[in-house]
Amino acid sequence: MPYKNLRTLPVYRKAMELCTMSREIASYVTHNKDLLKLYQSNSLRDHIADSLLTDAILIPQQIAQAESTESYAVRMKSASFINIMIGNIISYCNGLENDGLKEREYLDLLRKEIDSFRKSFKKWRKSIGKNSGGSNWGFNDYMGY
Repeated sequence: MPYKNLRTLPVYRKAMELCTMSREIASYVTHNKDLLKLYQSNSLRDHIADSLLTDAILIPQQIAQAESTESYAVRMKSASFINIMIGNIISYCNGLENDGLKEREYLDLLRKEIDSFRKSFKKWRKSIGKNSGGSNWGFNDYMGY
């Protein structure tokens, strides 16, 4: 069931909260550099912050994509992609710790936000995982037939 207004979707709201927190942490760990130019930096910490921010931004986009289609395959592909990005964000937290970030409490807050998002994500994933049409499980949609 596609939502007409994504803001009413709990998983989307959680994704936006995760995105906001990631932006704040990226801004903090990079000493408030221009977040749009982090990829140009020679600093490992800046590259990790850039990746953290990129993946956090992609999560709500993938939710929107899944909610805007009737294709089972596209929905499952978006859910799988989100799962990968969640794992990446946890790895970025570990990377920032290994790079010497002393303020672990910020990363712990982000990890708690990820746990909260995961709970909402699991419920949402179950709701989109139901095959609503035919017996091809969206294979034809995925392959472009």
